Amino acid sequence: MDNATRIDKLLAAKSDWRGQVLAEVRALIKAALPEVVEEVKWVKPTNPGGVPVWSLGGILCTGECYKAKVKLTFAHGAALADPAGLFNAGFDGKVRRAIDITEGEALDGDAFKALMQEAAAFYRR
Repeated sequence: MDNATRIDKLLAAKSDWRGQVLAEVRALIKAALPEVVEEVKWVKPTNPGGVPVWSLGGILCTGECYKAKVKLTFAHGAALADPAGLFNAGFDGKVRRAIDITEGEALDGDAFKALMQEAAAFYRR
């Protein structure tokens, strides 16, 4: 099974708001970076579906569903410009930053796509 199909199945298994949010995020990522590589990593007994990962020259972003939030973690988020202030978690680390989305919250799609493009540019510097 290819990675895109594995992510499709993972999203289908999350039939609540979290799966919908992650599907919307996935569509934004693909719109911002059509050449993005989708992978599933860190499959283990406690997380048999694994974690969706989007890469382009290196890991850009991961998407994880928790009970009360969807967490989008940017591998080098601390080095990225975030003029829209999307990052709202992970400030205690020196490298990563995250966006936590809770039920009913809206993500600014244009700002998110710009942030994804900034993340891809990080690896071209």
